[in-house]
Amino acid sequence: MDLFGSFALLLAFVCAVYAIGVGIAAILSRRPLLNKSARQAGMAVCVLITLAMGSLVYLFLTDNFSLAYVVGHSNRDLPTFYKFAALWSGQEGSLLFWSWLLSIYVFSVLYSYRAKHPELMPYVGVVLASVQLFFLILNVFIASPFKVLGALGPGGAMQVITQADGKGLTPLLQYPEMVIHPPMLYSGYTGFTIPFAFALAALLGRYPGEKWIHVTRKWTMIAWCFQSAGILLGAHWAYAVLGWGGYWAWDPVENASLMPWLTGTAFLHSVMMQEKRGMLRVWNVWLVFSTFLLCILGTFLTRSGVVSSVHAFAQSNIGPWFVGFLGLIVAVCILAFLKNRDYLRSDNQLDSMVSRESSFLFNNLILLVACVAVLSGTLFPVLSEWVQGTKISVGAPFFNKVNIPIGLFLLFLTGVGPLLAWRKTSAESLRRNFGWSLLGGLAAGAIAYPLGFRDFYALVCLILSVFVTLTIAAEFFRGARVIRARAGLNFFSAVGHLTMRNTRRYGGYVVHFGMVLIFIGLAGTAFNQDKQMEMAPGSKMEIGAYTLVCQTFTSRPEQNYTAERATIEALRNGQQVMMLYPERRFYPANEQSGTMVAIYSTLKEDLYVVYAGRSPETQQPVIHVYLNPLVKWIWLGGAIVVLGTILALLPNRQAVLVMRAATQPVSAAPAPQPVSATLRSYEGHD
Repeated sequence: MDLFGSFALLLAFVCAVYAIGVGIAAILSRRPLLNKSARQAGMAVCVLITLAMGSLVYLFLTDNFSLAYVVGHSNRDLPTFYKFAALWSGQEGSLLFWSWLLSIYVFSVLYSYRAKHPELMPYVGVVLASVQLFFLILNVFIASPFKVLGALGPGGAMQVITQADGKGLTPLLQYPEMVIHPPMLYSGYTGFTIPFAFALAALLGRYPGEKWIHVTRKWTMIAWCFQSAGILLGAHWAYAVLGWGGYWAWDPVENASLMPWLTGTAFLHSVMMQEKRGMLRVWNVWLVFSTFLLCILGTFLTRSGVVSSVHAFAQSNIGPWFVGFLGLIVAVCILAFLKNRDYLRSDNQLDSMVSRESSFLFNNLILLVACVAVLSGTLFPVLSEWVQGTKISVGAPFFNKVNIPIGLFLLFLTGVGPLLAWRKTSAESLRRNFGWSLLGGLAAGAIAYPLGFRDFYALVCLILSVFVTLTIAAEFFRGARVIRARAGLNFFSAVGHLTMRNTRRYGGYVVHFGMVLIFIGLAGTAFNQDKQMEMAPGSKMEIGAYTLVCQTFTSRPEQNYTAERATIEALRNGQQVMMLYPERRFYPANEQSGTMVAIYSTLKEDLYVVYAGRSPETQQPVIHVYLNPLVKWIWLGGAIVVLGTILALLPNRQAVLVMRAATQPVSAAPAPQPVSATLRSYEGHD
């Protein structure tokens, strides 16, 4: 199967080269048959990479320890569930997984638009095939996952070696979420290739109007949804596995995933100005270009070894290839823009600073400032090492100092922007839309301050969260009230009908509400507590309203590891709330240890217990406990963000005007019945 997988990748490489060459010929000659041939070659790449992925899965599931990649990332005792996670746990397999996800996107786009946009799609196909070709070069020639173990035999011939067992999967990845998190994040990274291809194709082909924006928006939202879910799953993994009590440390790899999310968010907001007013065309093209470039930059940071991170792969020689690819992309984007910049002229100008256009513009600027701040802080250690020969790290205090005010301003715009009018908003409209919501936010702050909300940023976050929530609720209430009066529905049905009539708008409101919940959860960081002590059986620890009593320490062997587990009884006000079992695990296959945190989670707070090992002086077990308020709101908000994005992707449904006869008294003489038009709840898709 290793030869089969290698051959499938080599054939995919050939198909990608063919798709590029024939695609360029189709653009120059405008011959439909050449375009069809290039499209089919691009789709064939997906089939061939799928065969290669299937081969690698088979080699893992059958414990084929003649393959170097299987030996390095699996072993016989590894549960089947985690053998799937082992596919992307190393450099070679993760690059193949990246190529496979990208090929699925490419296949979907080429098939979906095979009979649409004939002037645009040849350019799109060439751009997509070019990106696919770069990763196939890495898969086939630089970092193949199908390399076998070998040694020189007695006659000088190379012989395949099969080891008895593998080194196993790193303990940090032996967690159920790691079977979900990387596919989600990679689907976000690779998905942003689609809007990049359409933007560059529209620029190169001078495609008229805003059609490419309408096509691109859906694919951008899909990629953004995957990226959002991947970031949140990664944060939850860091919280549940690493055992440091937090979920975001401004790690370089965390930052690498956040930066394209920021620019992608800016594009999804900015694109509405181009659709409605024909504005910000240059801005939008460069937002798409920047998002894709940041995806490749993040991949370079993760795989090159230039930054130190618990999430990053080991140092390798793959970095120069990504640097070269980045340079090529930048050059192509700049040349295409300089040659065709007159095509991107705006139709209108900004009419007022108090308008929806200005709110989107401020939103974009703030998101880009945040992205630049994260990028500069992430790259500063690399730049300082190049310039001074000494790596100077930038820690969490810098990122928090810069990004907390930025985040609060974005939260404010989340509530204000969607309710402002296009072109210009009157003072009466401002009072009507924001008066009560603003009073509600200030009232919440006035109540919270004497209750202990003394941290400035946490108090501002609470005020803004209530303000934004009330503005969103008011929008749903006003629209549902009208539908209820016209159609005679109950209030909740009216809300459902309102939402489905404009899924993009109201799905956006749901996403904004999810972001509010995430900000509430982040505000709880200001009130975190932690305590660490040695705890023998019978020992007690007090933290907040909780009393922790250590019951026992036991050791238990499992199939793939040996666990030393503490049994901790958690009491609140003298009443038992839960038994917690934090663990330290040792994995013999790779001689590494890992942590399994025990968490008692409520909407109010998380009781987070870590078995930190044994004291080197006394050999007593050490327990580290954190009390983290409001963390659950982050995960709840993340789920609502994803659901809101899915809602915004659904097609609109519109009410249908149904003609029905007016009722007449039974005793009335037969007479022609007048017909009246009544709005009913029958609906149909656009």
